[in-house]
Amino acid sequence: MNAGPGPASAIVSSTDREGFAAFMLRARAAGIEDMTLMSVIESVPRRQFMDAEYHHLAMAPRTIPIACGETLEGLDLQARIIHALHADGVSRVLEIGTGTGFTACVLSRLAKRVYTLERYRTLHQAAAQRIRHLGVTNVISLHADGSSGSQDGPFDRIVSWNAFPSLPRHFVEQLVSGGSMICAIGEADEPQVLVRLTKTGSRFEREDIGTVRFQLIKAGIPRIL
Repeated sequence: MNAGPGPASAIVSSTDREGFAAFMLRARAAGIEDMTLMSVIESVPRRQFMDAEYHHLAMAPRTIPIACGETLEGLDLQARIIHALHADGVSRVLEIGTGTGFTACVLSRLAKRVYTLERYRTLHQAAAQRIRHLGVTNVISLHADGSSGSQDGPFDRIVSWNAFPSLPRHFVEQLVSGGSMICAIGEADEPQVLVRLTKTGSRFEREDIGTVRFQLIKAGIPRIL
């Protein structure tokens, strides 16, 4: 496991311990027995990634509003997706949709290097500040359009927190052979399928792993926000 948050990090506060214990029970019921992942999630202070009015929901499964009309996914779904990503100590990971920066910090403890892209300047700047504050040194946070991936590839793993309306075939060149991508496929007003896409030759092998409801991915950089 890689070096992650530095001196500024801390194990969850005593007020969160009951919530974390409940999260652990839900994770086990969902078939997630990865104690390394559980330990990493516990070590990243999730309250610091949300407004004070939502601190009581830090370990909850529900989504939480954040700036720019976006949301922080519930902890259960975040854990499920990170678990499905199978990142390890040699993985180069691309994250599309930095949001608050929480999942980038979690991934920083599991992967060798994380490139995280956020199209909203406000979210990018706040997340980059949190990442620096926690002493994370293996996350590269960029204000960028992630709809077509990144020129820093190829990557071992890619995760997108936005949905694609159809199979994102253009991402196959962003992955190393045998690399995988976790994303949702489906329109905003239709059922979306969470999939693992594994690169085999010049194509994807698809495995459906659940259902979600994400905002559709958008191209370009907003002039404001």
